[in-house]
Amino acid sequence: MTSVVDASPDPVTYPVAGLGDEVELIEDRYGVPHLYADSEDDVFLAQGFNAARERLFQIDLWRRRGLGLLAEVLGPDHVEQDRATRLFLYRGDMDAEWARYSDDAQRVATQFTNGINAYLDWLDAHPQQLPEEFGILGYRPARWDPADVVRIRSHGLTRNLESEVERARVTCAAGVEADQVRQGLQPDHRVVVPDGFDPCALPADVLDVFDLATQDVEFKEKSIRRVPRDATTEGSNNWVVSGSRTATGRPVLANDPHRSYSAPSLRYIAHLSAPGLDVIGAGEPALPGISIGHNGTVAFGLTIFPMDQEDLYVYELDPADPTRYRYGSGWESMTVLRETVAVRDEPAREVELTFTRHGPVIRVDRQRNLAYAVRTAWLQPGMSPYFGSIAYMRAQSFPEFTRAMRNWGAPTENQVYADVEGNIGWVPGGLAPKRVGYDGLLPVPGDGRYEWHGFHSGDDLPRLFNPDEGFIATANQFNLPPEHQNMGLGYEWTNPFRHQRIVEVLSRQTKHTIRDSELLQNDQLSIPARRIQPLLSRLDSGEAELRRALRLLRDWDAVLGADSNAAALFEVWLSKHLGPGFARVAVPKAAEHIDSVDTLVMLAELEKPGRWLPDAAARDRLLLDTLRTACAEVRQLLGRAEATWQWGRLHHSLFEHPASGALDETQRARFDVGPMPRGGSSATVNQSAYRISDFRQTNGPSFRMVLDVGNWDYSVAVNTPGQSGNPADPHYRDLAESWRDGTYFPLAYTREAVEEIAERRILLVPA
Repeated sequence: MTSVVDASPDPVTYPVAGLGDEVELIEDRYGVPHLYADSEDDVFLAQGFNAARERLFQIDLWRRRGLGLLAEVLGPDHVEQDRATRLFLYRGDMDAEWARYSDDAQRVATQFTNGINAYLDWLDAHPQQLPEEFGILGYRPARWDPADVVRIRSHGLTRNLESEVERARVTCAAGVEADQVRQGLQPDHRVVVPDGFDPCALPADVLDVFDLATQDVEFKEKSIRRVPRDATTEGSNNWVVSGSRTATGRPVLANDPHRSYSAPSLRYIAHLSAPGLDVIGAGEPALPGISIGHNGTVAFGLTIFPMDQEDLYVYELDPADPTRYRYGSGWESMTVLRETVAVRDEPAREVELTFTRHGPVIRVDRQRNLAYAVRTAWLQPGMSPYFGSIAYMRAQSFPEFTRAMRNWGAPTENQVYADVEGNIGWVPGGLAPKRVGYDGLLPVPGDGRYEWHGFHSGDDLPRLFNPDEGFIATANQFNLPPEHQNMGLGYEWTNPFRHQRIVEVLSRQTKHTIRDSELLQNDQLSIPARRIQPLLSRLDSGEAELRRALRLLRDWDAVLGADSNAAALFEVWLSKHLGPGFARVAVPKAAEHIDSVDTLVMLAELEKPGRWLPDAAARDRLLLDTLRTACAEVRQLLGRAEATWQWGRLHHSLFEHPASGALDETQRARFDVGPMPRGGSSATVNQSAYRISDFRQTNGPSFRMVLDVGNWDYSVAVNTPGQSGNPADPHYRDLAESWRDGTYFPLAYTREAVEEIAERRILLVPA
C-alpha cells in the first residue's frame, strides 16, 4: 500500500465494511477516481463504494427500474411498469449465468455490491449526506444483492423488434417491398411474409408493454413520465491505427460511444489498480469493471454490431382455454407466475406474468384470439449488458482477448483492439441465434415452424488482425465479410456515412496523431449533404428566394457547424421535407407509416431515379418543391435574413436530470446542464441525432477517448457533462464546455502522472 502520510491536503477517511486493507482513492482535477488497493477483492469493493458515493441516485434508479421496484417508492402509477420490467428479468439458472462471464464473476459482483451497501451503511450514520433527489422524492436508497447486477437485462440496447412491427405495418399498407424506403437491407435480401402471419392483424399497441419494460424514465411532479428510447440512432464510432501509419510508431485507438444524454452521464471514468490488475477507462456506474479503455498492455473500444437477437411470435389461442396456444399438432399451456408488487402508501398488488416457451407474453388480442410474445437472446445465460467486460479487460494478448469475447452476449459489439507489441485487431461479439427457414424481419407464428436452432459460437464470427490497410474502423455499418453474409446475423445496419468519412480521413493520413483522432471525433462533415449538392447544380427556379437557397447550398462546404446558415437549411430540408416528401412520392400508400426514410436508399434513388421515382424530372420536382417548403419553415423559425440562420439556434443539447420535472426553476438550473448550441447530425462522425419536433439532440458521444498505446499518459478523454452525480460538486458540469468545444483532458495512468493532477484524496479503511 502506498503511504499517504505526506499527502496534501490530508485525505478524507471513510470506514468501509468488508475491506481487507486500506484503499487509496485519488480523485484528479477532472473528477476521475484512481483506486489503489492491495487485492482485486478490495478494488472492486472500493469501486462499488465510490460508485455509490458519486452516482447513488442514478444507480438506485437503474436498479429499481430494472427489477420492477418503482411502485414501492413512487406509488400505484408505476405498477404496470414494474410488471412489464419483471417480464424481462433473467429467471434462469444462476450457476449457468455466472459461468458465462469470468471464473470470478460472482465474486466480482459480490464485492462491488458489498461496496455499494457499505456506502449505504455510512449514509445511515451520516443522513445529512443523502443525495438531494431522495429528499425531494421522499424515499431512501435500497441495498443491493449481487444478482441484481446480472438479472437486469432491460437497460441494454434493443435490436429490431420495433422494426419488425413497423415493417408489418408498411407491408399491410403497400406490400413488403415498400418497406425498403423505410429500411434498406444489407446484404441485399428479399423479404417474404411468413406463412401463417397476417401483417394487417397486428394490434396498434402490440409493443406497449415491451416499450414500458425497456424505456428510460424521468420524474415529473414527483412521479415518473415515460420516455421512449430511440434505439435506432444509438451507436458509436471506433478506430484503431497501426504504428505504421502514426507519427510515433505506436498504435492509436479511439472510441466515442453514442448513447442518450442525461445529467449525470451514462458513462463513468475510473482507474482500478491492484496486484494483477491496472485498468482505466469508462463503464456504466452500476456495473463493476471497465468496458472501454486499457490495462497497460491491451486497449479496447466498442461500437454496436447490429446483430438481430429478437423475434416477435404470434400464437393462435385455444378458444376453450386462452392460457393455451397452438404448438405443433396440439395445444401447449402458458406458464403463469404471480408476483407481489409493493406500492407506496397502498396495499400491495398482485400481478400476473405470462410466458410461452419462447418468452414473455406482451399482448393478448381477445378479439382475434391471438397472443404475442417476445423471444430475445437477452434472456439466455450470460447476457447482462456490458458485464462481460470483466473478462476481456484483463486480456494480455489478441488470443486472450478473442477468447474473452467468445462468450460475449450483449449488447452485440464491434471491439477494436491494440496492444503494446504494435498489434491491432477487430473482434465482434454477441449471442447470435440460428434461424432456419426464416429471416427474423417480420413477426412469425409461434406454432413451431419458426424456431431458433441454437446459437452461433463466438468463434463463428469474423476476426481481423493486423490488416494491410494499417487501420480498422467501425461505426455500426454493414461490415460482414462475404463469407459471413449468409449466416443470418442481421440485415438492418446503420447507414455507412460516419464510417465512410472516418475511412476517408484515415486513408489520407500516414502520420496520424492523437490530435488527428480528436479532430476526427469532432468532424461534422455531412456525406449526405455532399452527395445531394451535385443534384442541385442542374436545378433552377424563377423564384428569387429559391434561387438564393440553391446558391447557399451549392457554395457550402457540407459541414454542419453550429454557426452555419446552410446547415440550418439543409437539415430542416432533409429531415422535415425532403425525406417525408420522398416517402409520399415513392410509396404513397405507406407514407403515413414511415416516420423516417432510409437516407441511403433515398440518395441512391435521387442520384439514379427509376425504382421509386419515375424519372429525373420527377426527382427535380421533388427537390424544388420540398426545398421551397423548407425555406419557408426556416424563415419562420429563424427570420427572413439568411445571416440570422444558424444550425445551432435550432439544434441544441440539454443534459436533463431525471428528477428535473419534480424541481422548481431554481433547482432545475442546478440539476440540468444546458441547453447548448449543437452542430452535426446523425450522419456526421460527431454524431448528433435529434428529434425533429424541436431539434433537441437525443443522443451522441457522451464519452470520448483517444489512447496512445504504450505511452499511456499521453492518452486523452472527456466525459459529459461531468463525472459527479452531485449537482453541488464542481465535477457535475465542469466538462460540458470541453465536450462542446472538442477539447480533452489527460487520462493519467502512471502513479507519477496521477500525482501531478491529484485534487482530492480519500482513504477507505476497514470498518
